[in-house]
Amino acid sequence: MKLGFGLYSHMLDKDHYQFARQCGATHVVVHLVDYFNNRQNTDTEGQPVGNESMGWGNAGDGSLWSLERLLQIKKEINAAGLEWEAIENFDPSMWYDVLLDGPDKKRQIELLKEQVRIIGRAGIPVVGYNFSLAGVAGRITGPFARGGAMSVGMAGVDNAPVPNGMVWNMYYDRTPAQEGFLPLIEHEELWKRVQYFLDELIPVAEEAGVKLAAHPDDPPMPYIRQTPRLVYQPRLYQKLLDMKVSKSNTLEFCLGSIAEMQEGDVYAATEQYAPHIAYVHFRNVKGKVPDYREVFLDEGDIDMMKILRILKANHFNGVLIPDHTPQMNCNAPWHSGMAYAMGYMKALMSQL
Repeated sequence: MKLGFGLYSHMLDKDHYQFARQCGATHVVVHLVDYFNNRQNTDTEGQPVGNESMGWGNAGDGSLWSLERLLQIKKEINAAGLEWEAIENFDPSMWYDVLLDGPDKKRQIELLKEQVRIIGRAGIPVVGYNFSLAGVAGRITGPFARGGAMSVGMAGVDNAPVPNGMVWNMYYDRTPAQEGFLPLIEHEELWKRVQYFLDELIPVAEEAGVKLAAHPDDPPMPYIRQTPRLVYQPRLYQKLLDMKVSKSNTLEFCLGSIAEMQEGDVYAATEQYAPHIAYVHFRNVKGKVPDYREVFLDEGDIDMMKILRILKANHFNGVLIPDHTPQMNCNAPWHSGMAYAMGYMKALMSQL
């Protein structure tokens, strides 16, 4: 198993790469989407939270990430002694009508195919994705971790409807014609949409040598913001895998999200899905939806050493990233929280 860092788009610079390497990371998982352009979301060292009306701000302009751009970022990552393991999430502007079954979905699925081919040519092995209409929504911030460290959690379900022109918590269109809210659909319709996505994209991913890795819903409730969720119980991961059996149909295994689920068991789920995991979000929580808190790795409900032993027994050799972690009280809250997490992960791994 290998240790990695997850870096947001504004962190793609020499200082953050060196910091990751200094902490002992060998790999990085990169967000190319800018989740922090909402002016009300000024905490660029924490996690994007946003609000019901603004979300995380504006999505991109629909342009693909060029091969030249990816190779330049990769060159800078390699120069710091790191490897680029994965891109996490497509920009909502690239595939909103794939998610919404809108009139432009066929053009957009072709864009996604070309993006996957470009990622393959750049030598990036994994693309994580979250097939969700509301995205990561309904979270709150507070001093939830040990010693009052700032973190995120959930205290009840967000039932506010998603405005037209928004998907995955970001606006792809803000024209007046987009007034109103997303139409209500049920789970069966969402599964039909993901079937189309997998049928079209997995063969291209196979040819490109790229794995598509599905993130479970965060937070994992059956409905958030009046939209159905896809993988909100551990058993639903198997349904997703069975829809398109392929080495390119894999999982972005988020331990926190799985532990928050109302059904199932995080250890049994890790045992079951270990052969299909592309990479792991190694984070800990207390509680389950709709009332949970993210905490430091050593104080949550999950026995993180037990998880590592299950992964090792199943010959998992992929990347573990802290994803995100509580922020500590100092002049560098993100850096200190991540350094603590990485140090704890290295200590656990040394005992395997």
